[in-house]
Amino acid sequence: RAVSAVRSVLTRAARRGRVRGGCQQGRVANYDPGPLSAVVPSAATEMLLLYETAAGFALFKVLKEGKVEEAESLDKDFATVEKAQKLVKFKKFAKFADTTEALASAAALVDSKLSKSLKKLLKKELAEGETLALADAKLGNVIKDKLGIACVYSSGVMELLRGVRALQNELLGGIGAQELQPMSLGLSHSLSRYKLKFSPEKVDTMIVQAIGLLDDLDKELNTYAMRVREWYGWHFPEMGKVVQDNVDYAKVVKFMGMRAAAADLDFSEILAEEVEDLLKEAAVVSMGTEISQQDIENITHLCDQVIALSEYRAQLAEYLKSRMNALAPNLTVLVGEMVGARLIAHAGSLVSLAKHPASTVQILGAEKALFRALKTKHETPKYGLIYHASLIGQSAPKFKGKISRVLAAKCSLAIRVDALGEAPEATIGIESRAKVEARLRQLEGKAATPTSAKITAKPLKYEASDDATGYNPAADNTAKSADVDTAMQTPKSEKKKKKKKDGTEENGDNPKSSEKKKKKKKQAEDDDEGSKSEKKKKKRKAGEDEGETPKKKKKKSKD
Repeated sequence: RAVSAVRSVLTRAARRGRVRGGCQQGRVANYDPGPLSAVVPSAATEMLLLYETAAGFALFKVLKEGKVEEAESLDKDFATVEKAQKLVKFKKFAKFADTTEALASAAALVDSKLSKSLKKLLKKELAEGETLALADAKLGNVIKDKLGIACVYSSGVMELLRGVRALQNELLGGIGAQELQPMSLGLSHSLSRYKLKFSPEKVDTMIVQAIGLLDDLDKELNTYAMRVREWYGWHFPEMGKVVQDNVDYAKVVKFMGMRAAAADLDFSEILAEEVEDLLKEAAVVSMGTEISQQDIENITHLCDQVIALSEYRAQLAEYLKSRMNALAPNLTVLVGEMVGARLIAHAGSLVSLAKHPASTVQILGAEKALFRALKTKHETPKYGLIYHASLIGQSAPKFKGKISRVLAAKCSLAIRVDALGEAPEATIGIESRAKVEARLRQLEGKAATPTSAKITAKPLKYEASDDATGYNPAADNTAKSADVDTAMQTPKSEKKKKKKKDGTEENGDNPKSSEKKKKKKKQAEDDDEGSKSEKKKKKRKAGEDEGETPKKKKKKSKD
């Protein structure tokens, strides 16, 4: 009966096209880990179910192997413990010796690898010809390759494991919930620590948080400093123009209090000597209102907040600089710690930033402008956060786009070295910065030379003559010196003669070329004279015609 049942199941599965592997000598011939495969072994083999727990590995013997094919009806077989025991039978439980072994086995299962404890269990308990049903197709491939055990992975196996998990306290002999619960809690904590295991020097999340806090501190400092200036400005409005720095302003307000005390105080530790003199002069002639001592106390408390925030900001900036030099030294050399930290924070992490191409690094932070340009069909942005780098800032406006492209290409290379390399030195960053600076100098050198390809001759240098010409009073154009002006004006014929002479002197070395040029000039002059004479004849004819018409009109009038 069992043989006939298996044969009928196999024929039905073959008709439906479900079988992905055949059965040969009690083992699965072909194992396909991709889609779900319903593989039923022959009647001569036994199927064992591998079940993983936090306390160890458990093996169950499948009593009704034909039920594995019927995945939809397996939930009814696990309705009660009695029905479940008719389908699966507990065979062996390999308990973990300690938390270290449990963590190693769990980490190997997460990566679809074969741990030592599981390998030992399978070698000991599985005989030749038995198949193993498990929940991971990749792990099944590894077991088949290393141990030669046929593995089954299908939707029926997943339903079988789901039913065992629902009744694990009853099906696992001798192991109750009181043991499994603390073991699962301890293993989950250990596995979480293992996943979060990192080198303290490679913590990019700290940089993301630090740069975010630094930006928030800048906003808060600006708000508090403006409030101090506005509040104290009612009492001493002239001080706002004298003391420009916000932190120095807060320190002066805290140190001085009322403006009347400015003349007797020494501000040399806070302000320069010139600014101190201007402050004392302004305090004497101030137009501000009078305030009470209670007002000054509240303003002083706000000044304390500004000073404390500024000191903490400086400390945080130093911390960020040290972390960036440890995490991404090559990127820090290229763009600085602030811009590098903002790039990492915008991408989420250093590894995700390393996955971006150079074109994305170039416009990172300008997403709104990019999509607006694509929508309106305008020019796309040339730079994003990378614009604040010192190399782009020192370049000319017309070269910023080219330098940003070159810098982004070098940055993408430096980021990948920092994320995936192990060298602590910033050798690639230093070399890349030198290349970008060389490119910048090359572009600035090209700008000084003419870019047109037609201009081949070099421009002549201007050389000033030593003979300084004096003032010529005869050149003044007055009524009396009209004759002088006419005398100074040379006729066109003389100018032409001078040009001809200069041409003959310059081309004295080539007599043939000079003769050709003379002939061409003569022909041009003859043509000009001919055209002038024709124009004069036409004018004369037109004048004669005009002269005849009025005479005829007069005769008609007389008649």
